[in-house]
Amino acid sequence: MANDLSTPLTGRKRKPGQRPHLPIARILFGVLTLIAVAFVLRLVLTDDPNGGWPSAEVAITSTRNGNQIANEVSTGPVTITADPQQYPADGSAPPDAEAHASGSAVAGLPDAFGALPDLSEETSDGPIPRIATTGLTPFAAYARPAQAAASSGKPMVAIIVTGLGINEQGSLEAIDQLPDDVSLAFAPYGKTLATTVAAARSGGHEVLLEIPLEPFDFPQNDPGPQTLLTGEPPRANLDKLFWLMSRFGGYVGVINNMGARFTASAADFSPIMEELGARGLGYVDDGSSNRSLAPQLASGNKVPFSRADAMIDSNPSRQAILEALASLEAKALENGQAIGIVSALPISINAIAQWSRELEDKGIALVPASALMK
Repeated sequence: MANDLSTPLTGRKRKPGQRPHLPIARILFGVLTLIAVAFVLRLVLTDDPNGGWPSAEVAITSTRNGNQIANEVSTGPVTITADPQQYPADGSAPPDAEAHASGSAVAGLPDAFGALPDLSEETSDGPIPRIATTGLTPFAAYARPAQAAASSGKPMVAIIVTGLGINEQGSLEAIDQLPDDVSLAFAPYGKTLATTVAAARSGGHEVLLEIPLEPFDFPQNDPGPQTLLTGEPPRANLDKLFWLMSRFGGYVGVINNMGARFTASAADFSPIMEELGARGLGYVDDGSSNRSLAPQLASGNKVPFSRADAMIDSNPSRQAILEALASLEAKALENGQAIGIVSALPISINAIAQWSRELEDKGIALVPASALMK
């Protein structure tokens, strides 16, 4: 033992059967150094911005349909001049102002925003509707004509499809499938509203703007950004309304999205209905709340108004939808008119398209919603 302790380390010999001592730390350090050097050399010597990762280029095709007007609007800017016979430069009344006021459609193309120049007012959020200097209202200008159906004496049914504009392809398919007399309501949040709304209007449909109103269980049940709320200053809700109204143009009026609490509050709802009346817009109540003050407030502010009679696809099955449509027909036969609300589900769109083809044989006229708004 004494000899082992006194023997220098460099001269110590391995005993028989003893394993050699390897410098593991030095070996690992050397390997890591080689890897780092190789990585640096690859970056320096290889001219590849992707770092050697595989890549491929794929052509992306648009899902937008071939509608010429819709495509021109979406690719903007587009400058379309109003008809000087309808809107004289000196501001005088057009020769056919009475015809427009009676609800006939305005000829010519809208501007890039979707509105006629004399029916649009610029705000910090963008253009919003207004009454023209001639007295022409957006409701009268953008309504789809229905005089023939109204004078026929037949019971009339209107269908409003809601929730359009969020899904571009689904909205365009619905526009193609539905009869022109079906009214279309667009949510204010779609990224391609210029395209879908232009496609709807060029296809002959009249359009409505959906506005989110506070329900009783808000915020657990939230209709979306810029929801009009009870208890807020009127100016705050009007600012939200202006933002909503500036999402697109060319609509005859608005329809509520939820709003059982808001529509039951006269203090909060009155300034909104007053603004709609001052701007010549209509209001459709979706009929979901019996406490809504919309009928009284619309009447007091001379707002064209109607209340929906039925939610057609509350049960989104084909059989249930057809049964709801049969009930709507019965209501029209009883009262002379009826309005149904349907969401933009594919099953609902297909059912409405098929049902509408058989409606004339039943002695019932399909009309746009504006024809039933007083």
